[in-house]
Amino acid sequence: MVGSTEAMNKNIYSNGLIHSSNGSLEAKLDELRHLMGKAEGDPLRIVGVGAGAWGSVFTAMLQDGYVHLRDKVLIRIWRRPGRTVDRGTAEHLFEVINSREDVLRRLIRRCAYLKYVEARLGDRTLFADEILKDGFCLNMIDTPLCPLKVVTNLQEAVWDADIVINGLPSTETREVFEEISKYWKERITVPVIISLAKGVEAELKPEPRIITPTQMINRATGVPMENILYLGGPNIASEIYNKEYANARICGAEKWRKALAKFLRQPHFIVWDNGDLVTHEVMGGLKNVYAIGAGMVAALTNESATSKSVYFAHCTSEMIFITHLLAEEPEKLAGPLLADTYVTLLKGRNAWYGQQLAKGGLSLEMGDSIKGKGMIQGVSAVKAFYELLGQSSLSVLHPEENKPIAPVELCPILKMLYRILIMREFPPQAILEALRDEAMYDPRDRIEIAQTHVFYRPSLLGHQP
Repeated sequence: MVGSTEAMNKNIYSNGLIHSSNGSLEAKLDELRHLMGKAEGDPLRIVGVGAGAWGSVFTAMLQDGYVHLRDKVLIRIWRRPGRTVDRGTAEHLFEVINSREDVLRRLIRRCAYLKYVEARLGDRTLFADEILKDGFCLNMIDTPLCPLKVVTNLQEAVWDADIVINGLPSTETREVFEEISKYWKERITVPVIISLAKGVEAELKPEPRIITPTQMINRATGVPMENILYLGGPNIASEIYNKEYANARICGAEKWRKALAKFLRQPHFIVWDNGDLVTHEVMGGLKNVYAIGAGMVAALTNESATSKSVYFAHCTSEMIFITHLLAEEPEKLAGPLLADTYVTLLKGRNAWYGQQLAKGGLSLEMGDSIKGKGMIQGVSAVKAFYELLGQSSLSVLHPEENKPIAPVELCPILKMLYRILIMREFPPQAILEALRDEAMYDPRDRIEIAQTHVFYRPSLLGHQP
């Protein structure tokens, strides 16, 4: 009886999917295929573009979930060729492989183990695209994934794709999708694009506004906004692949988001849908700004819970103020924004980056693309939000002095992060001085200012008043 129970449990929970629900998985896939007009015998083609931690995990989850339906769906991922794996990383990778019996056996079966032995000894150079085929993401070596179909030629990867997953940093999205648009000139059907990128740019002319990754994709490719969606949530990539319970929202046109939410949902990864694409996307970029400062405060105060809570109070009050500028109904964003901020402060790469800067483990001269972590998107987001909210054309009335000021003047944490990270006028320690400024508003007062004044600027997100 015990043996039967164990066998049943293994069958139910293998790969995190309920095998008895194979029919429902196929039904979800069939629903999406029908919506996209796929004929019998013509597989749905899904390609991930960009192989950072989240992009690789997202593609691997789809591969894990639908691998038994490969006659109906083909899943692959593109990453640039030529990126080498250094000796230290190769040695660590070898340790990870030998600590996981399942991974070790898989590599031996695939006759792929020897190259990792040779790389550890320094007798061979490994490449990032090569190890990704075996399930190792260069930015997340400690979490082996399933083997992936990797393509290094961008044209080959995307030219016939039905669904494209944008796993690129926001800073690279425009350039890569401009190249992709060259390969789509002769297309008859319009692809669906799901962007995972959390980052923003500021466009100051003809009038100040935020540009998000989905808007970059729209401009670069001409794919209509109704075919471009954003997926985000309070998630850490490695934990999601290890099947920690998580949730996310896919935002965009109702035509696609309902079926895609069903298709992407797994027992440990719940996907809701929402129609407010750009606002959720901007919030995903905003929390990265303040995560860097949180990391600095944590390192500079020896992880003082009191100091971190003081910073959290100030940064959340600034985020609430900024959401009142960006959204007509900002209260609806409070839960998702705080949840995403919370997980980023706990374990995100932007908070880690702030810690390393404060400890001296990293310097600003090293740039914001960090080995083993990928792109630190909060740095460019600090610049974008500061430049945008510093525009006099967006001025708001100072609540006490009764004179117009740029919105950034009510965001002292954002101002100091800009002076530390972008202008490089001060060291990371200056973030504590900003917190200790006696002239700083009580966070409650800043929230009250936001709630009692009409600050909403629809033009910031490209909306008409």
